Amino acid sequence: MGKYRELAEKIVANVGGKENINSLTHCITRLRFKLKDESKANDDVLKNMDGVVTIMHSAGQYQVVIGNHVGQVYEDVVDMTGLGGESSAPEEASGNIFNRLIDVISGIFQPFLGALSAGGMIKGLNALLVAAGVLTAESGTYIVLNAIGDAIFMFLPIAVAVAAAKKFGVNQYVGLVIGGALCYPAIQLSTLTAGGDVQPLYTLFSGSMFESPVYMTFMGLPFVANDYTSSVIPSILIVWMASKLQRPLRKIIPEVIQNFFVPFFLLLIALPIGFLVIGPVITILTNMLATGFDGLLKFSPILFGLIVGFFWQVLVMFGLHWSLIPIAILQLGTMGYSTALTGMFGASFAQTAAVAAMYFRLKNPKEKALVVPAVISGICGVTEPAIYGLSLPKKKPFIFSMVGGAISGAFMTAMGVRSYVMGGLGVFGIPSYINQQTGDSSGAIYSVIAIVIASVIGFALTFFFWKDEEAVEVEEGQKAMEVRKEIVTAPVTGTMMPLSTAKDQAFAQGVLGKGVVIHPTVGEVVAPFDGTVMTMFPTKHAIGLVSDNGLELLIHIGLDTVQLDGKYFESHVEQGAKVKRGDKLVTFDIQAIEAAGYSVETPVIITNSADYLDIIESDKQENVCNDDELLTVLV
Repeated sequence: MGKYRELAEKIVANVGGKENINSLTHCITRLRFKLKDESKANDDVLKNMDGVVTIMHSAGQYQVVIGNHVGQVYEDVVDMTGLGGESSAPEEASGNIFNRLIDVISGIFQPFLGALSAGGMIKGLNALLVAAGVLTAESGTYIVLNAIGDAIFMFLPIAVAVAAAKKFGVNQYVGLVIGGALCYPAIQLSTLTAGGDVQPLYTLFSGSMFESPVYMTFMGLPFVANDYTSSVIPSILIVWMASKLQRPLRKIIPEVIQNFFVPFFLLLIALPIGFLVIGPVITILTNMLATGFDGLLKFSPILFGLIVGFFWQVLVMFGLHWSLIPIAILQLGTMGYSTALTGMFGASFAQTAAVAAMYFRLKNPKEKALVVPAVISGICGVTEPAIYGLSLPKKKPFIFSMVGGAISGAFMTAMGVRSYVMGGLGVFGIPSYINQQTGDSSGAIYSVIAIVIASVIGFALTFFFWKDEEAVEVEEGQKAMEVRKEIVTAPVTGTMMPLSTAKDQAFAQGVLGKGVVIHPTVGEVVAPFDGTVMTMFPTKHAIGLVSDNGLELLIHIGLDTVQLDGKYFESHVEQGAKVKRGDKLVTFDIQAIEAAGYSVETPVIITNSADYLDIIESDKQENVCNDDELLTVLV
């Protein structure tokens, strides 16, 4: 949920509703609507709305001037309406790489968080029914419920790729194909090695930690297979790559056939590169981590548990948690128990508790509504809704949950807890620590203590050391709305025209700054704001003012009137004088000046235009009086 959602809703309602919008783009300060019927828009309501500077009718567009947070308002409008202009480029995330990655991931998950939470709750309900003896894992009811709950997680690359395509400006059906290809059974490592007796064609880097078996090739190149189901990062990377290829392809391919051949080449280039690069990279990283974790486990089980508990959620996000699975399988096969995965047990509970604590700190009611389903699925071991919907976007709660996972992981390994089966998640994983042969349940008791440790730490750190900074920013932004713009009223009564119509080319081309031209009907100049007379030319034909907020304005009465040497002009203030809006500055004789052969055309120029975000001219194309708004300047 964006922080300007309420403003976006009001804007959409007052431009005539979603059904009145043909398209929408935005520039640096303005939402640019193309409306079916502009008469349905409520100009007066929009102009006086908090968060809207003004509205303009220009170039066939209905422009709502917002200011420097226009990109965020645009995102909320698009999220509400499903609209978006083809000319609007995806907004680049700011900050360091870590923050940018988090922002991208959380933004991608936002559209399908509801479905993700629902899936997690159904999985938890199904596990609960089995634990209570109501269902068995072989029953048809269990299988159907499991399919419903597990579908979004098994085919997560598809949902991620579709949402990433929308975020990166790629056709969403191209994203769907990318995600579908990642889930295609024939390229999954588990499918290629099914049966256990399939031998690789050859092995890359054999005997080293980079060892990568190759079961098939693509155009003679080694295809290092991987299991991409339930993964996140591979989908995002391949769609991002496609977005970078899209622009040059559109330049090369004739417009008449772009609808077919741009997707054709995007898929034909991005997916093979993704498979040939991402697969090997993940395999190499997984093998490296497996070697490192194995050595760390032998060196210090407590340190191993601490590190695994801390990084477990990050490893899952990148699909690198598979580095621990072979160790666990090997231990179970040779010793009948495993310690490789006990360190990660508390991570999901720390995450769930951190999100529960967020409930008491979140200001946005719609974000708070996500907490309950996220906590329910988190207790059952499904933390994706909690991570991607709540803690990861806010950053600190996610880190606090990592701390809770680390301490509980160190406790589990320090107590020598062993798992005897690779089984359930969340609370349903507790029985995995019971030795069925001896009846020893001490491991299960320790696992419950680990749950308490992880939950207390995750909850306490979040509750006491995190506040909803985004809500604070919104409140501060709302308080500051009145001071982020400056109004310049008309200093001269007359007819306002665009600056480009000025007869003097220096003014017309904006060399001296942005502004307008007024053709005076009354020979009087008044102060257009509160400020100081910075310059009063000796010839009195030009006045330089600076507002109390630092806006510098030049009022140049007539063209070449400097040659009159002050004749027909009278000044009423001195240089350095403080003035209030409406104070008389200069009077001049229009008829006498024109009779002398000079134009009284008066450019009104903001000479420090480059210091401002945007300068909006009044859309009034007739007489302006001293009380009329002439220019709106966005700071």
